[in-house]
Amino acid sequence: MAPHFDFHIFICQNQRPEGHERGCCLSNGSDKLLNHMKARLKELGVKNLRVNKAGCMDQCEKGPAMVIYPQGAWYSPKSIEDIEEIIQLHILSKKEATTLLME
Repeated sequence: MAPHFDFHIFICQNQRPEGHERGCCLSNGSDKLLNHMKARLKELGVKNLRVNKAGCMDQCEKGPAMVIYPQGAWYSPKSIEDIEEIIQLHILSKKEATTLLME
Protein backbone atom coordinates (compact mmCIF):
# COMPACT_ATOMS: atom_id res chain seq x y z
CA MET A 1 0.00 0.00 0.00
CA ALA A 2 1.27 3.47 -0.90
CA PRO A 3 2.08 5.91 1.91
CA HIS A 4 -0.70 8.33 2.76
CA PHE A 5 -0.07 11.88 3.86
CA ASP A 6 -2.69 14.25 5.21
CA PHE A 7 -0.95 16.92 3.13
CA HIS A 8 1.52 16.62 0.26
CA ILE A 9 2.82 20.08 -0.58
CA PHE A 10 4.63 20.91 -3.81
CA ILE A 11 6.36 24.27 -4.30
CA CYS A 12 7.76 25.10 -7.73
CA GLN A 13 11.53 25.59 -7.87
CA ASN A 14 11.78 25.99 -11.62
CA GLN A 15 14.34 28.48 -12.94
CA ARG A 16 14.15 30.15 -16.32
CA PRO A 17 16.76 32.45 -17.89
CA GLU A 18 16.86 36.02 -16.57
CA GLY A 19 14.29 38.19 -18.37
CA HIS A 20 12.18 35.27 -19.63
CA GLU A 21 8.73 36.51 -20.66
CA ARG A 22 6.94 34.07 -18.35
CA GLY A 23 9.18 34.70 -15.35
CA CYS A 24 9.94 31.87 -12.95
CA CYS A 25 9.07 30.84 -9.44
CA LEU A 26 12.68 30.57 -8.25
CA SER A 27 13.47 34.17 -9.16
CA ASN A 28 10.32 35.14 -7.23
CA GLY A 29 11.71 33.60 -4.03
CA SER A 30 10.10 30.16 -4.05
CA ASP A 31 13.24 28.64 -2.50
CA LYS A 32 12.90 30.85 0.59
CA LEU A 33 9.20 30.01 0.84
CA LEU A 34 9.87 26.27 0.61
CA ASN A 35 12.65 26.43 3.21
CA HIS A 36 10.49 28.42 5.59
CA MET A 37 7.54 26.07 5.20
CA LYS A 38 9.68 23.00 5.89
CA ALA A 39 11.36 24.56 8.93
CA ARG A 40 8.15 25.96 10.37
CA LEU A 41 6.19 22.72 10.02
CA LYS A 42 9.04 20.85 11.69
CA GLU A 43 9.16 23.46 14.47
CA LEU A 44 5.39 23.07 14.99
CA GLY A 45 5.75 19.27 15.09
CA VAL A 46 3.21 18.71 12.33
CA LYS A 47 3.23 15.05 11.31
CA ASN A 48 1.96 13.03 8.38
CA LEU A 49 2.84 15.49 5.66
CA ARG A 50 5.50 15.97 3.04
CA VAL A 51 6.90 19.15 1.47
CA ASN A 52 8.58 18.68 -1.91
CA LYS A 53 10.34 20.78 -4.50
CA ALA A 54 8.50 20.73 -7.81
CA GLY A 55 9.61 21.42 -11.33
CA CYS A 56 7.59 23.74 -13.55
CA MET A 57 3.88 23.55 -12.77
CA ASP A 58 3.02 25.77 -15.78
CA GLN A 59 1.73 28.64 -13.64
CA CYS A 60 4.81 30.83 -14.05
CA GLU A 61 2.98 34.14 -14.43
CA LYS A 62 1.08 33.51 -11.18
CA GLY A 63 4.03 32.20 -9.19
CA PRO A 64 5.47 31.24 -6.93
CA ALA A 65 3.21 28.25 -7.48
CA MET A 66 2.22 25.85 -4.72
CA VAL A 67 -0.27 22.99 -4.68
CA ILE A 68 -1.42 20.98 -1.69
CA TYR A 69 -2.83 17.48 -2.14
CA PRO A 70 -5.06 15.60 -1.65
CA GLN A 71 -7.19 18.76 -1.51
CA GLY A 72 -5.85 20.04 -4.83
CA ALA A 73 -5.61 23.62 -3.52
CA TRP A 74 -3.41 25.84 -5.69
CA TYR A 75 -1.80 28.79 -3.94
CA SER A 76 0.33 31.74 -5.03
CA PRO A 77 2.25 32.78 -1.90
CA LYS A 78 4.45 35.85 -2.27
CA SER A 79 5.95 36.15 1.21
CA ILE A 80 6.84 34.37 4.46
CA GLU A 81 3.64 35.89 5.88
CA ASP A 82 1.64 34.17 3.13
CA ILE A 83 3.29 30.85 4.01
CA GLU A 84 2.37 31.41 7.66
CA GLU A 85 -1.25 32.05 6.67
CA ILE A 86 -1.33 28.84 4.62
CA ILE A 87 0.16 26.89 7.52
CA GLN A 88 -2.29 28.33 10.05
CA LEU A 89 -5.39 27.95 7.89
CA HIS A 90 -4.86 25.06 5.48
CA ILE A 91 -2.56 22.82 7.52
CA LEU A 92 -3.55 23.51 11.13
CA SER A 93 -7.21 24.55 10.77
CA LYS A 94 -7.93 22.46 7.65
CA LYS A 95 -9.56 25.43 5.86
CA GLU A 96 -8.44 26.92 2.56
CA ALA A 97 -6.51 30.17 2.76
CA THR A 98 -8.98 31.71 0.31
CA THR A 99 -7.19 35.04 -0.14
CA LEU A 100 -4.07 33.21 -1.37
CA LEU A 101 -5.74 30.76 -3.75
CA MET A 102 -4.43 31.01 -7.29
CA GLU A 103 -6.87 32.66 -9.66
